[in-house]
Amino acid sequence: MMKISPYLRTGIPAVIFLFGWCSVAAQVAGADCWPLYRGNAQLTGNTPVVLQPPFKLLWTYKTGDAIKSSPVICGDMIYIGSNDGFLYALTTAGKLKWKFNAGTSVESPPLILRNTVYFGSLEGILFAVDSGSGKLKWKYKTDGQISGSANFITRHSGKQTCILVGSYDYNLHCVDAATGKGIWKYESGNYINGAPAVSGKLAIFGGCDGFLHLVGTDNGKQEDQVAVGTYIPASAAVLGDKAFFGNYDGDFFCVDTRLKKILWKTGGGGAFVASPAAAGGKIVTGSQNHYITCFDAMDGKVVWKYKTNGKVDASPVIAGSQVVVASGDGMILLLGLPKGNVVWSWEIGSPMTGTPAVTAGMIVVGAGDGKVYAFGR
Repeated sequence: MMKISPYLRTGIPAVIFLFGWCSVAAQVAGADCWPLYRGNAQLTGNTPVVLQPPFKLLWTYKTGDAIKSSPVICGDMIYIGSNDGFLYALTTAGKLKWKFNAGTSVESPPLILRNTVYFGSLEGILFAVDSGSGKLKWKYKTDGQISGSANFITRHSGKQTCILVGSYDYNLHCVDAATGKGIWKYESGNYINGAPAVSGKLAIFGGCDGFLHLVGTDNGKQEDQVAVGTYIPASAAVLGDKAFFGNYDGDFFCVDTRLKKILWKTGGGGAFVASPAAAGGKIVTGSQNHYITCFDAMDGKVVWKYKTNGKVDASPVIAGSQVVVASGDGMILLLGLPKGNVVWSWEIGSPMTGTPAVTAGMIVVGAGDGKVYAFGR
């Protein structure tokens, strides 16, 4: 296990968002683990880790091309894809353990589940590789590129685990985690770019067809869909029966997934390509209008805004009372959650579109210069 810095301590989360996840309850963000894009199956983008800056650059690792993928961390290992066509397994000391040749760009964030790493490629293949050795376990072919992260569900009273992944073939695919065999697929009306969030027995995702889709995880049947006017490029964050997300027209929404209706909408933003982070009654996201915006979760009112010097396509992470932000202007920032003030910053100098992974030992992010950056004390 990774040694936890005495300067970076974990807090106690007020609520642990498990929603019925018993057999895989350990797969949530914690002191030494950020196991999937946005930290947990509900894609809330938060961790109980309490950060105590300032930080320094611990190390960098250079891949063969730009990085759009988001890293994941568990124990002493980091996994991240690159546009050079490889998935990289790095130690938390920044050393290469293995790399897996996917044949084409790996933009999707990986998912760590037990001893397997799951990830998609722009060729439309979902791969399962052994987390320790990088050996291929299976691969599953879709008919379109996979840009978003995989998520997971359990079925049949926890006896079967299913990997959920969206594709540009318009389908959400449910694939047996052990065998790579397709279980069901749900067809939407256009490309699926983001990751599906999971809450209870619902998979919740937005599509380029302009709908928020609510799909039953047992059988892949549509429970309902909510029209929001235009593309939903990113993933929704789900808290209980509320889903939070933005669209490409600059509108940000809260949808009640039980009542299947929009509770509030706040307009006037730029295109929302980033996924939101949710915690403490606040929703924080980035936009292509260069702003980081914090909304009140109850009514959608803007609590604060922080302007960067570039598009913010990378999704923020809430860690305790602070927000970790990677920006298109090449800056990585730590903002205070209550007011949006700058607590710490570092100029990488290359745009970032992937979500930072945050643990008690470090902050890790990939950048357009092809490097993986690790920060800590």
